[in-house]
This record gives sequence, structure tokens and C-alpha cells, in this order.
Amino acid sequence: MSLRSRWFSRTEDRLDAWVTQQHQKRVLEGKTTPVGPCPDESFLHSLARHSKHIDLSDPRVDHAANCPICMKRLLTLRPQYLARRRRLVLAAAAVCCCLIVATFVVLSRRGLETPHQAANMAVIPQTVDLWNAGTLRNGQPSPLQSVALPASLVKVTIILPRYSEPGQYAVAVTRDQTGSDLLAQSIATATGNGDREEISIDLDLRNSKPGAYFLSTTHGQDQASYYYPLQIK
Repeated sequence: MSLRSRWFSRTEDRLDAWVTQQHQKRVLEGKTTPVGPCPDESFLHSLARHSKHIDLSDPRVDHAANCPICMKRLLTLRPQYLARRRRLVLAAAAVCCCLIVATFVVLSRRGLETPHQAANMAVIPQTVDLWNAGTLRNGQPSPLQSVALPASLVKVTIILPRYSEPGQYAVAVTRDQTGSDLLAQSIATATGNGDREEISIDLDLRNSKPGAYFLSTTHGQDQASYYYPLQIK
């Protein structure tokens, strides 16, 4: 829109407002003649709030526009509806501001939690030396003292007991020696390191509560499971 057309638009708006004021003045002074009876209160309320359901060809509109009694009522109702609308707009703006602030707080907290989560996702290297370990096989007691692992995502290098066979091993962390209540499990192939066999596996122990567990190794060929006392800290 050009500056000239905007100027004309403002001029027309001022002219319309002036004509409306002059008409209201004439109505309130009783210089107009209304046609028909006064409409009911509900109709005046709808007319005051500029309801879209009002048909301008309705004769009640013409009456209200020329009746000093109806005009006085409209001039009283109209500011009330405008004030109510402003309150609704302010309330909606306040709700939007609260939502923006709440969103900012949530995102800020997530940002603060991100380093902690990243630390929790970090893989912690651990070594479990079973070279001289006794075992718990078929419920037999073992002289091995408990080995310990953190309640984290760990990359465990297990030095298998003396005379262990090469091949594939399944490693598990369980609550008891029966293999039930499995907390974590992984499969890897043993690799020779001098006269020792080692396996390297990843175990996710982040959801484990601190306490006593068992670490088991099962060779892929003989399917014999050996259990070692384990402490998760």
C-alpha cells in the first residue's frame, strides 16, 4: 500500500468516526425516529460485542441505531466488552509468557544435565584378572575374593583362568549362580596374550543397584558355566 492510499484510509476512518459520533449525538438528543419496539437485552448485548450472528438487515438493528434508549444501553455495554476483551488478551499474553519461561527453564535444566548424561554414557575400561581364580561350578565353593565393577557402561578385559581353552565365550552378570535374573550379557572370542587367554566385552551395568552379584563365563563348546563373586559399586 502506498503512502497516498494509507493517508486516504486514515482520512476515511476519521470521517467514519465523525459521522458515527454525529449520528449518536442526534439519537441521544431525540432527533431521530426509531421504527418498531425496542429489542430485548440479549440482542443489545450481541450488537454491542459486534456478534457475527447479527444480520445488519435485521430491523432491530435500525431501531437500536435510532433509539435514544437503546443507544444509551449500547454505549454502556460496548466499553464493558472492550475492557473484557483487553483482559482476555492480557491473560493470554501472560499464559504465553509463562509457557516461554517454563520452556526456557526445562531446556536450561536439560543443558545442565547433559554433561552428567554424557559422563554416564562414557565407557569405563576395567580389567578382571581370573588367572589364579577358583570357580563356582555346579554350586561348589570358591576361594576367589569378589571382583568389583562400577554401575556404569564398562569395557571389561577378562584374563581367563589358567588352562582356559581358546574360542568363544559368553559372559553374563546375574543375581545368583543359577543364571537367573540376568543383568547384562555379552559374547566374545578369546585371544591369546602369551600363555594367557583374554576376552574383551562391553557390559551395560548402569541400571544395576550396588550389591553382590555373580560374573559367569561359559565356553561355547563345553557349555560349562563358571561363576565368580562380583560386587557392583
